[in-house]
Amino acid sequence: MISLKKYLESETGGLASHAQPEKRDILTVTMDAYRSALREMGSCSVEACPALGGGLKLSLDALSEGLSSGMKAEDVGCTEAQARTQLQDWGRLSARHSQQQTSEVKELLLVLARTAESVGERDQRCAGQITDVTTRLKGIASLDDLGEIRASIEQSAAELKTSVDRMTAESKQVIDQLKAEVSTYQTRLEKAEEVATRDLLTGVRSRLYAESQMERRIAAGTPYCVAILDVNGFKKVNDELGHLVGDELLKQFATELKSACRKTDEIARWGGDEFILLLDCSRQEANAQMDRLRKWVFGNYTVETRTGQQKLKVNASIGLAEQMAGDTMKAVLDRADAEMYRDKAACRAAGNTSGR
Repeated sequence: MISLKKYLESETGGLASHAQPEKRDILTVTMDAYRSALREMGSCSVEACPALGGGLKLSLDALSEGLSSGMKAEDVGCTEAQARTQLQDWGRLSARHSQQQTSEVKELLLVLARTAESVGERDQRCAGQITDVTTRLKGIASLDDLGEIRASIEQSAAELKTSVDRMTAESKQVIDQLKAEVSTYQTRLEKAEEVATRDLLTGVRSRLYAESQMERRIAAGTPYCVAILDVNGFKKVNDELGHLVGDELLKQFATELKSACRKTDEIARWGGDEFILLLDCSRQEANAQMDRLRKWVFGNYTVETRTGQQKLKVNASIGLAEQMAGDTMKAVLDRADAEMYRDKAACRAAGNTSGR
């Protein structure tokens, strides 16, 4: 990727507004490519490491939104430095996360190996004891005195029972220990998996989880509806009040979504200011649920700003689509996305776009 900072300094004297028209066109295209590259890097980070990629994607998306062809060279240089730092930090965290996961699996394999070794040693010891008893029993045939035969059999039977009882007790101890250790690792791995399927900011499910659930329903032939919610006027909140206030607003919005949705509804953050709902119901029932969300989720929210508390009127454009027989996940999402943009256009035409 070219250095935009160097380009601005060498070609435009530090300001994009001073460039000749054809050079401004080149700069605009280059800036668009830079923004696209940042967004793609964020998306790839989510796929590479779901547990940690969400945070990097949000940061890179924020950087890409702040880029414009009218920026000064030092501003672009600052953006490049921030992107480089975030990528380096994410790389270190991802490597540490991968090492931790690998270490847990390695420890579990070692537990299994130690258990197998313990069982083998026990079996060898008990096998030796049983062999001694067997040898003694074979020697009974050479005895003439019935008293000696009876005493030998009783002794052998007692020793054999002791060996069997010891094997049973040791087996139970080994198995109980193995169960306990495996359960511990299973809990840790399940917790790691749970973290990977959650959006770090809002606590709802991640996009990858939502996609996997849609694919699972399609494979099982289970019909469902998808609703995409795009918070209106969110960019204005970020631009005027800052990204921290924007983040707080998204968390509050997600909390209200969770409280208003049914237990069977799956809620996920689709990306940026978009959320997605999976509803296992008909289109008619899903429409009723969307009306319920408009009533209970849309409205006034209070956020803490640099100048104190401020109320924001928040609503969202909604696109709803029903999965039909033969539909791919992409087909359903495309219909929901198209309907969401139609709803957004209608809101703008009616002057109903939310903001401050």
